[in-house]
Amino acid sequence: MYQYTDFDRQFVRARAAQYRDQLERNLAGTLSDDEFRPLRLQNGWYVQRYAPMLRVAVPYGEISAAQVRVLAQIARDYDQPHQALFDKAQATQDKIGGIAAPALTWGYAHFTTRQNVQFNWIPLDKSADVMDLLASVNLHGIQTSGNCIRNITSDERAGIAVDEVADPRPFGEIMRQWSTLHPEFAFLPRKFKIAITGATEDRAATAWHDVGLHLLRNAEGELGFRVLVGGGMGRTPITASVIREFLPWNQILNYLEAVVRVYNRWGRRDNIYKARIKILVKAEGQRYIDEVEAEYQRILTQDGAPHTITDQELARVQASFVPPALECNRSDAEQKIARILRAAAEDDVEFGRWLHQNVAPHKNPDLRAVTLSFKRLGQAPGDATADQLEQAAALADKFSAGELRVTHDQNLLLPWVRCDQLPELWREARKAGLARPNIRLLTDMIACPGGDYCALANARSLPIAAAITERYQDLDELNDLGEIDLHISGCINSCGHHHSGHIGILGVDKDGQEWYQVTLGGADGSELSGHAKAGKVVGPSFAAAEVVGVVEAVLDAYVAQRAAGETFQQTLHRVGFDTFKVAANSARQITRQVA
Repeated sequence: MYQYTDFDRQFVRARAAQYRDQLERNLAGTLSDDEFRPLRLQNGWYVQRYAPMLRVAVPYGEISAAQVRVLAQIARDYDQPHQALFDKAQATQDKIGGIAAPALTWGYAHFTTRQNVQFNWIPLDKSADVMDLLASVNLHGIQTSGNCIRNITSDERAGIAVDEVADPRPFGEIMRQWSTLHPEFAFLPRKFKIAITGATEDRAATAWHDVGLHLLRNAEGELGFRVLVGGGMGRTPITASVIREFLPWNQILNYLEAVVRVYNRWGRRDNIYKARIKILVKAEGQRYIDEVEAEYQRILTQDGAPHTITDQELARVQASFVPPALECNRSDAEQKIARILRAAAEDDVEFGRWLHQNVAPHKNPDLRAVTLSFKRLGQAPGDATADQLEQAAALADKFSAGELRVTHDQNLLLPWVRCDQLPELWREARKAGLARPNIRLLTDMIACPGGDYCALANARSLPIAAAITERYQDLDELNDLGEIDLHISGCINSCGHHHSGHIGILGVDKDGQEWYQVTLGGADGSELSGHAKAGKVVGPSFAAAEVVGVVEAVLDAYVAQRAAGETFQQTLHRVGFDTFKVAANSARQITRQVA
């Protein structure tokens, strides 16, 4: 992991102290709410439907066991609502469309699709104390909100993936340092998100970001970036366009400076719905690309390329990402895995499933990457209790050199697990309830907090997620269905990435009632999903009570139509969209007749 320098630590603590001063002035009435709002937002503090929400940055998803323990402490000691607010919120949790809403909970952390961590119930008057606590372990909420460059995200297997061209984490860290409090880009037309990957398979969903960066080597073997610009979800889903096929690695900051500067100059500020860079790129096309190239040349020639990354600087940052020293038996890895698999057959079928679903290959043949699943019945996708966080930290200390990764799919990954420790890890993770073998299966769904917490949401996400999870508890059935991405958003802002789900569910408002739009065939860009694209709407929106039946009908159609070995996406593409649309709308009619 990147080791913060004295400067880094002083900077984060000074920022926390600055926030405390701002908060105290706001609470005393000498700093107005309007003046305080942009200041708290750029430190990660929102005001949601019932209470403040804190978003903590986890740059490129990498987090230590010590940091996770502090998150557990915050969940336990600070994520506690004022009783009057909680009573008011709980009173609104009536049944929606025939589906019982789960009781509101507190004392949780929530993992997001952008490798952040959120808390929903921290009182604002306690927020400065939380900032100090975060700073004690080099965590913060800087630029997790506001119209600025947000948390830099990456592949959760960065640095360990077998298909990796180069480790993207050092570049992610250099970009974090460059973008933090960048004076020119503090008030962009809209929020700005960057994702980076060094692997051939895109597990970072780069095409859905304002800027997506792929490390690659050219024909001469030189390292550089393919640069994509203009991706985003929301009410206008657009996948990013390649504007540079190859950029030398040491020029990436100079080029990003040009990309963001042209956007800052020409991005729409008169319409919040048209303010993202994707709208500018779509509207201007080649003209935008030409302006970026011209600005880049000015930075190189007139400004002297001030952000060129030197070999020495890259080496300095790379030194923090040296693999941990682990005592590994250098025996043949294949024989070792074979022994583990034999033990799985003798011990428990679930262990074999866990090896298949939750354990991924590693560039070191003696090691594996293991995903801890936080998706289970009775718990919202991405939520983790204080106890679960502490258990995950303990597992990281014992089995993964004290390091974890926040994944795009709202779980935690252990990146440094020895093969011979997999059985013991599985037993301990299962005891903690974190070993359900459903990674990449239907119930490993993505969902935003939705209308239960978010003031922007049109509908609740969590009751729908809970109802689908309850319906698909049978592991045999889940394994038979295979790998399926199910994504749920409570509004068009798409925090649940419904556009990129193989099955996407979007909450919509219809005459003050909660309804749900279903899309099929979306993809985030991974090998499982195929090229990034938005799903296609199956028809008019569905009532809440109809959604589970619609999902079931779509999956029944897949099972009936699939050829041997086909995935859901492959069957959908071969058979055609209309077959699934008919199945979905037939389910609606059956549900209404029964009702």
